[in-house]
Amino acid sequence: MPAAVHHHATLDSLQRVTFDYFLHETNPAKGLVADKTREGTPASIAATGLALAAYPVGIEHGLITRDEAIARTLAALRFFWTSPHGPQPDATGHRGFYYHFLDMASGRRAWRCELSTVDTTFLIAGMLMAAEYFERDTPEEQEIRDLADTLYRRVDWRWAEQNRGTVCHGWRPETGFLEFRWEGYDEALLLYVLGLGSPTFPLSEHSYSAWRSTYQWRRVYDYEYLHAGPLFTHQLSHVWIDFRGIQDEFMRSRDCDYFENSRRATHVQREYAIRNPQQFARYGANCWGITASDGPGCGTLRLGGVERRFFDYLARGTPDGPDDGTLAPWAVVASLPFAPEIVIPAIENFDEMNLRVSNPYGFKATFNATYPGEPQTPIGWVTPWHYGLNQGPIVLMIENFRSGMPWRLMRRCRYLTTGLRRAGFRGGWLD
Repeated sequence: MPAAVHHHATLDSLQRVTFDYFLHETNPAKGLVADKTREGTPASIAATGLALAAYPVGIEHGLITRDEAIARTLAALRFFWTSPHGPQPDATGHRGFYYHFLDMASGRRAWRCELSTVDTTFLIAGMLMAAEYFERDTPEEQEIRDLADTLYRRVDWRWAEQNRGTVCHGWRPETGFLEFRWEGYDEALLLYVLGLGSPTFPLSEHSYSAWRSTYQWRRVYDYEYLHAGPLFTHQLSHVWIDFRGIQDEFMRSRDCDYFENSRRATHVQREYAIRNPQQFARYGANCWGITASDGPGCGTLRLGGVERRFFDYLARGTPDGPDDGTLAPWAVVASLPFAPEIVIPAIENFDEMNLRVSNPYGFKATFNATYPGEPQTPIGWVTPWHYGLNQGPIVLMIENFRSGMPWRLMRRCRYLTTGLRRAGFRGGWLD
């Protein structure tokens, strides 16, 4: 089989089985998507937003019918519009934002979790992509467009800014705003752009420069780039925004753009794995992917004469760590548009490692070849779960690499383009 044909078949298969997560791990009556495959897990609003963005991809590839996708999309939009909204502690959301996790059956707040600004961003972005895709003159598709628009306009971004420049991570009815704010380069790029684009409660234009003032430009190995350790931070905003050739003031001053920055960050990840300073098993040119991910568990083990410390879910990163040998194949796939020349060989290596064997939704989220696993798993510890937040970027970034459809849809979204311009972006397709 010619290499190009083989690559196409591999990506086609991976995209198809990954999309199945959104078909099966859902409450179709409310459109909610489970955070992970563990029984009893609540819904994740970010995973639900990724599902809304993935349904158009599924339609185009024959993975779901248009009617079924419309039904699922409307179920979600109607639920979020009619669900309890206000300061009461068992609501679904407040001030246009939603709780990070919702009970799969009732749709109410789960686990006394926080009202999450960034997870709401991913939910709203999925709604806006659905509104761009479902453009036919039918009552159902018109309702999708109207509800997505109304729900976006309800988000009170200014409230989450608190007149303090950067945006707060979230809020709890019991204790108020969280201590942490979106500072330092991270996945909040999309949050600031959508917040600036709002026609109702926009962020102050100062908020973006306040966030940008917390950036850290670094030289790592032979790459100069806007640093963030976990790989996913260089990907999630790019699921929706095509940053090729458009620049804000910061990137103009560095003669770079955010797409090129993610390319460099991807290469730094690979180079770190090649150098493998802590000598973890399996790390190498085709085995990398260090990001926020599930892990084998907190504790210390002495392995091969070396004391090793391991972690549960943690924002792992390069080159400064934390790093305990845990790799996330999904994070490699999500870098496909930036650096296919190094991502495709890594995907093929993960296939050869049988990371998809007996897994219904493609690659398992994480593995750690240094940590002792079951005797029948020669690659060490493998997480038993799939996560919705990981599945969405696989489906959507494969599609951005192959056809660019998600990017094309969002380039038509006037709220997104308004936000980009208010943040100072110019050039490329924006002009």
